[in-house]
Amino acid sequence: MLTHTEKEELKALLKTKKKIVLSSHSNPDGDAIGSLLAMYYYLRNKGHEVYMVVPNKFPEFYDWMPGSDLIINYEKNAKKAQQLLKSADIFFSLDYNALNRIGPVAEFIPPSPATRILIDHHIDPERDKFDYCYSNTAFSSTGELIYSFISTLGDIQFIDKSVAEALYTCIVTDTGSFSFSCNRPETYEITAALLKLGIDAEKMHRLIYDTFSEQRLRLLGFAISNRMIVWDDLHTSLIYLTKADLIKFNFEVGDTEGVVNYPLMMKKVNLSILITEKDNKLRLSFRSKGNFSVNDLARKHFNGGGHRNAAGGNVSKLVNELIDELKVVLVDYSKELDYELVY
Repeated sequence: MLTHTEKEELKALLKTKKKIVLSSHSNPDGDAIGSLLAMYYYLRNKGHEVYMVVPNKFPEFYDWMPGSDLIINYEKNAKKAQQLLKSADIFFSLDYNALNRIGPVAEFIPPSPATRILIDHHIDPERDKFDYCYSNTAFSSTGELIYSFISTLGDIQFIDKSVAEALYTCIVTDTGSFSFSCNRPETYEITAALLKLGIDAEKMHRLIYDTFSEQRLRLLGFAISNRMIVWDDLHTSLIYLTKADLIKFNFEVGDTEGVVNYPLMMKKVNLSILITEKDNKLRLSFRSKGNFSVNDLARKHFNGGGHRNAAGGNVSKLVNELIDELKVVLVDYSKELDYELVY
């Protein structure tokens, strides 16, 4: 977190108007978009000039969030993003632990004397790449960390309804509507504080989760009915979706979000894997129950990482080759996967 000296330095740094660029990771999710918007409105409330940059497109079901139209998609507007990055006084990295998570954006982040600040809850942050690192893996989401960051700087008064809505989006999406990563009492205390600022939690839940297109719902049904494999001896389920599958169901960014969680509804399954074929690469999403670390699995074997119970990876292989490789790799983890949670 922050030492007393670091806290005072940051308070002094943010006391006068600065040009600030906020960034988040590729394929941004609810915690990423919510973190950007929360920091955007907080810093604007303090009088700063603030911009937001993401490497690529984010799901349309976050378009309802006030300010989402101000987020610059690097793929579509690289020149503008580069100009802003090069001229920034302060660069915030939100919801990612390493600069390679922002792809080509990393090439243009402002050099010294600009200040680099990381706020993130993932494992093993690249502390040496930042001037200040506000990181804790125990927090439910980066949004919860941002609330703590603002509070630590004595700026609670700058959290208005817009900031609160963005932070609530972070928390509710990164906990699966309070179904995982939510055993800290502080998570609920912060949520209660956000509700007191007038946000409509029921309406927000509908805006986030009840916006499926017909094709997205049909893709989910197809994935479970036609593309799900269950390895009973490994307590593992795998779903794979090929390029052809995604084309068939008119895939839009965000349509596979949450698919990996469904196999964990089976009592016998402790590990769920989703493979999606995109841009000549295979994207893996891992989810687990209990103490099985998918972060370790992804880092060791699939060029990825994340949290203990949620991680991702990327490989360049054919789908069938990857499925065969996964089964071989998981045999070495068979004892670790052979457990039954107490319900």
